Amino acid sequence: MTEIDPKTFLTSIFNAAVAAADPERTIRDHLPAKPKGRTIVVGAGKGSAQMAAAFEKAWDGPIDGLVVTRYGYGAKCERIEIIEAAHPVPDAAGLEASRRLLAKVQGLTEDDLVVALISGGGSALLPSPAGSLTLADEIAVNEALLASGAPIALMNTIRKHVSTIKGGRLAAAAYPAKVVSLVVSDIPGDNPAMVASGPTVPDAGSREDALASIAAYGMKLPASVMAHINSPAADAPRADDPRFSRNEVHLIASAGVSLEAAAAEARRQGVEAVILSDSIEGEAREVGGVHAAIAREVATRNRPFPKPVLILSGGETTVTLRAKGKGGRNSEFLLAFAIGINGTQGIHSLAADTDGIDGSEDNAGAFADGSTVSRMRAAGIDAKAMLAGNNAWMAFNATGDLFVPGPTGTNVNDLRAILVR
Repeated sequence: MTEIDPKTFLTSIFNAAVAAADPERTIRDHLPAKPKGRTIVVGAGKGSAQMAAAFEKAWDGPIDGLVVTRYGYGAKCERIEIIEAAHPVPDAAGLEASRRLLAKVQGLTEDDLVVALISGGGSALLPSPAGSLTLADEIAVNEALLASGAPIALMNTIRKHVSTIKGGRLAAAAYPAKVVSLVVSDIPGDNPAMVASGPTVPDAGSREDALASIAAYGMKLPASVMAHINSPAADAPRADDPRFSRNEVHLIASAGVSLEAAAAEARRQGVEAVILSDSIEGEAREVGGVHAAIAREVATRNRPFPKPVLILSGGETTVTLRAKGKGGRNSEFLLAFAIGINGTQGIHSLAADTDGIDGSEDNAGAFADGSTVSRMRAAGIDAKAMLAGNNAWMAFNATGDLFVPGPTGTNVNDLRAILVR
């Protein structure tokens, strides 16, 4: 292990996790039976274009389709149209994509098949305001959610109650056709109904649940939005709705599977690996502090795990915005982690989003070690001040520690890898 550069090692761990969620591998293993009638492909998410390309390659029958992905995340397809739209804040392109997706599944019969390719990020990519709400209303909801610090599952329960496409409504629109959803989960706990706010998979979350979360997190939403959520018109289809009785849902990739692949790669390189959890949630800076305490304990006392060891975790932390800095939940986690291990030798870490983008910049996350805070100080950066201002991107940019792999074509949530030598 001593001969291997820590950044190179940690990058190989990230690559192994992403490879385990490769759409070409996972979709090929979950192809549905061919229908008597037409096959229509729909989809949304940061990995949906690569999923569509993989489906085209694996499917030898006629297909027609449309999927929406984030700007810059497209892939070349011959029979499935790719639309790009904004993420994490919706835009007019996403609004048009939602309209066209709903139109694509109209007029089908029970002999037809709809294959839904769903991955994380679909919530923002599918704005479709309900009732008298507008795109501006849905943007306001999204911005409030992103700033709230609420867990992703609660965010998506709120989102589906202001939409005409989320919460199973896209699948309901396709009835009586059978809908087979192939889902790449970026949700702690891997509930497929929460991925992309479940356009084809309903769940039990109610308007009352949405209203309780809005109150609990002190969200300030437009009066028009609150009026709609308080109305029975906002109710989403129930999971026991007969329109969903023939449908199938397959979880084809998840954080758990990718973490196991990451652990296997570490062991292949001679380093024991432990997985704390694939569903860690909470405020990013607080989770970073806890991970730092565990890493220090291993480094200084050789417990609870003997070193060398790779400590892995997944899930999705949240960031409560206190200022308008640059960063994302992984870089904020890692800045708190770096502060927590400051001066401790033998600890190296990578925290990154498996889709290749952390927040709104072009990095997936960053690297940190026991010298990170002192190197920031030498560059004129106060790490604690940067953390207080939600400015982790600037801090890691100053030390050259940003991790920029580019779009990966999948999305199974965050990967945190801590090497203690």
